[in-house]
Amino acid sequence: MSLILPCLIVFLLIYAYIKKADVYSAFISGALEALPMLYKTLPSMCAMMAALSLLRKSGAMEAFTGAVSPALQKAGMPGELVPLFLLRPFSGSAALALLRDIFDTCGADSFMGVAASVMLGSTETIFYTMSVYLGSIGVTKPRYCIAASLGAAIVGAASALVLARMAGV
Repeated sequence: MSLILPCLIVFLLIYAYIKKADVYSAFISGALEALPMLYKTLPSMCAMMAALSLLRKSGAMEAFTGAVSPALQKAGMPGELVPLFLLRPFSGSAALALLRDIFDTCGADSFMGVAASVMLGSTETIFYTMSVYLGSIGVTKPRYCIAASLGAAIVGAASALVLARMAGV
């Protein structure tokens, strides 16, 4: 499994050689075309990363999780999954770290492990994705994008719980 990416790269290089394509020039040209997009998206990405870091280091994220957790537990979400549900729209790497913690404490094949895995797979890092894509095209008023994305995340999380329960784990 770990050889898939190196094999793909070798295959592409062989294919480019057969087609007599200048791979290096194509790579440099593509990188030059990407620079203006990076210039447009970098400020919004930096702002989002700084805000996320501020929320996590100040303790505001934990306070918010503690405040919202009882309501989410009454709605049927186990307490162990609440931080994952709340952090996933902001940070994929933090959500993966929480998933690892759930695996370590509950087990990967447990209800919590399966529900967390499905939840992670059925939701998105909404604010990161929006900052990249909407920032790259210059959208400053996303209108209903955030509400629709958060609604889809709620449906994804609820579906993850239902599917994990149906699996009988």
